[in-house]
Amino acid sequence: MAKELSQVPGSAATTGSRSAGGAWQWSRTAQTRRALLDAAREVFAEQGFASASIADVVERAGSSVGSLYHHFGGKSELFLALWQEHQLAHEKAASEAVAAARQAEVTDPAALFSIGARAFLEGSWRRRDLAMLFVSGDGPPGFDLERRRRGHGWISQNDALLRLPDTSLDRLYAAILTSLIGEGAREVAAAATPSQASGIIDAVIEYARRTMAGGPWKPAAGADDTETSLDP
Repeated sequence: MAKELSQVPGSAATTGSRSAGGAWQWSRTAQTRRALLDAAREVFAEQGFASASIADVVERAGSSVGSLYHHFGGKSELFLALWQEHQLAHEKAASEAVAAARQAEVTDPAALFSIGARAFLEGSWRRRDLAMLFVSGDGPPGFDLERRRRGHGWISQNDALLRLPDTSLDRLYAAILTSLIGEGAREVAAAATPSQASGIIDAVIEYARRTMAGGPWKPAAGADDTETSLDP
């Protein structure tokens, strides 16, 4: 009779068992993180960051305080994780919309900007609870600085998309357009109905189109700089 093989360390059987166990553990970890994030989103949106408690979050998630601290470190880190997810979703939607337009042979930078901006604005409606949370001024210490840094990142991305030269006037132009989309996103998120949000999105895109119609402002050729210089 053939002798059965024992399951020695490193054999296919035990390695497969460990792999399966590792995958199960990873899945449980991912599920726990997701449950905590979803619960934090609901609680922060309902109560605000300052008023929300860790106890409220873990109760909503069906988890524990220890698990929250293990996965995130605290309430501030949960808030920032939601912020990062929100920003990544914006980036993904905008980049995919622009990529699809390029596949359809759209090459005009202003048209590509408008397409990406529309995707961004539509995401602000879909995740309006988060959009309003992040502009409420109710966040952890240092969050305003993080928002400004991310805003500068969007300006740089839009500068590249619009293929602008690296001058102060062109950077200002990109900043104005980026601010227009950002303020528009706030109004979209605050809309009462989908049709109202859609109308706001159309208006923002039209304002952007009008702003881009003439391109960045350029000083008149041969203008005397001394006429408009500022006193020290």
